[in-house]
Amino acid sequence: MLLRHLRLQGIVPYAKAEVLQQDLVRKFLAHKASPATIPAPVPTIITAQFSPVYTCGRREVGTVSAEQQSYLKDNGNAEFYEALRGGQTTFHGPGQLVAYPIIDLKTHNLSPRNYVCLLEKTLIKTCAHYGIKAMTTENPGVWTTPDDKISALGVHLRRNITSHGVGLNINTDLKWFSRIVACGLEGKRTTSFENEGVHGQSVDKVADIFVNQLAESLHGIEGIQEELVTQEVD
Repeated sequence: MLLRHLRLQGIVPYAKAEVLQQDLVRKFLAHKASPATIPAPVPTIITAQFSPVYTCGRREVGTVSAEQQSYLKDNGNAEFYEALRGGQTTFHGPGQLVAYPIIDLKTHNLSPRNYVCLLEKTLIKTCAHYGIKAMTTENPGVWTTPDDKISALGVHLRRNITSHGVGLNINTDLKWFSRIVACGLEGKRTTSFENEGVHGQSVDKVADIFVNQLAESLHGIEGIQEELVTQEVD
């Protein structure tokens, strides 16, 4: 079985990836509802860089006031969306790797808890590839110190079909995070590859490392099939 890697080229709107991943989730759910007539979709991971956007997690849906949203949008310089993922408000933008696996956990012998651990370990291995020592703490995400967060993690599950995923800061402009209490954690900081002294790395190259590490850890995956996405795909 191959892992399909859909690489969204350039800087894309959050909505483009959201529409794409939800279409893939629907196909997985349709197969579950009628496995005899609808073929199983291919396990897929979407990687992208978004134009500046703040998203809140499902616990905050409906609670972010119009005034707060206007502040986050920064006079039209960023967008705001409510998301179904876990976690609280975070930022995505240029220089950050966003990776959304859309897989059936049952196919890969994973429980939800094991899946989250797998994503964390994959992020840690990806950071290690570039000489950055990363870790987990009692707080969500992946950190370079107990106070410096390099990657946010927020997933959604429906009938064991995954969506959303991780945001790993490569050369992200960290000033965007000053407009929020990132992931609801007071007194913590956000860091990046560049902030940790690793310069000149492209998001696409880091995406390759992350996807390769994930593919090696997923039961039943024997290789990667990459597709460059300039428009929606089937």
